[in-house]
Amino acid sequence: MIEKIKKLIENPINDAGYILDDVLYLKENNNNFLRIIIDKKERIINVNDCVIVNEVLDPILDKIDFIEESYIVDICSKEKGSE
Repeated sequence: MIEKIKKLIENPINDAGYILDDVLYLKENNNNFLRIIIDKKERIINVNDCVIVNEVLDPILDKIDFIEESYIVDICSKEKGSE
């Protein structure tokens, strides 16, 4: 499932000017998270970058609907994702 998601979202993320670092699906405190970790060459990722990527990915993730259970999409920077 994760590999399919990576293949579908990598190009749209790149087209928006970002780099897809990793995709994780995990459970934290009884919540499921689809964590999408992004990076950018020119500068540090900020909240606005995460919002931009979320807006790009939201319709794609809604359409593919690979995950049957409810989950939260968490778009974060490479630095946060590696903590």
